[in-house]
Amino acid sequence: MMPLTMASQGETNVIAKITGKDEVRQHLAELGFVTGERVTVLTQIAGNMILAVKDSRVALDKSMCNRIMVE
Repeated sequence: MMPLTMASQGETNVIAKITGKDEVRQHLAELGFVTGERVTVLTQIAGNMILAVKDSRVALDKSMCNRIMVE
């Protein structure tokens, strides 16, 4: 298991766990980041990432990406 920030561009991973406070986890879940879902790193600029999850594109900053654990 590793934080999403360690994933390479173009790589597809499965979300294993989401860490952080309840409101942070709830916000990420509303965006489609839930355990078992596949997430693809589209681009990574200065630690910020554009991700593909559930047929949509989402931009997250480095601190949010660090809370998403993938395998």
